[in-house]
Amino acid sequence: MWDKDELSRIYSRQAETVYRVCYMFVKNPHDAEDMTHNAFVKLMNGSSVAFENAEHEKAWLIRAAANICKDFLKSAWAKRTDIPETHPAPQKPENEALRQVLAMPDRYKIPIYLFYYEGYKTDEIAKMLGKPASTVRGLLHRGRKILKIEMEEKYNGKERADIGV
Repeated sequence: MWDKDELSRIYSRQAETVYRVCYMFVKNPHDAEDMTHNAFVKLMNGSSVAFENAEHEKAWLIRAAANICKDFLKSAWAKRTDIPETHPAPQKPENEALRQVLAMPDRYKIPIYLFYYEGYKTDEIAKMLGKPASTVRGLLHRGRKILKIEMEEKYNGKERADIGV
């Protein structure tokens, strides 16, 4: 069983990342907070969980959060309610590339975010998402192509002059 101090330290280290992952799934700050809470409750109740290191801890929480969010999105409650976004999810310092990534469909956004912004390898992402590693690599490849096309369209012509290029 976890002691309060250790749970508090884990929460301090991982809460922001878990929230961002939840927000990518549910696209609503209120539900993302609930899903983040549920991920830590799952950790608290999972007495058999023993982490090898901080990366294993982070991976476990991301996987738990992703599964909780997927279950929530399948629920009748999530399908009936449509709460508009009231504020964006907290991010690391935001830039245009991150905005483009967050605007992508989930199937591309989540692997790209975990790979480029959280630093996971494709095999680790595959385990977190419950997909084959080759599928994750394919999603990353197609996602990069989509981002390239969108950014080329955005920065060609008039908008290019606006950014000083």
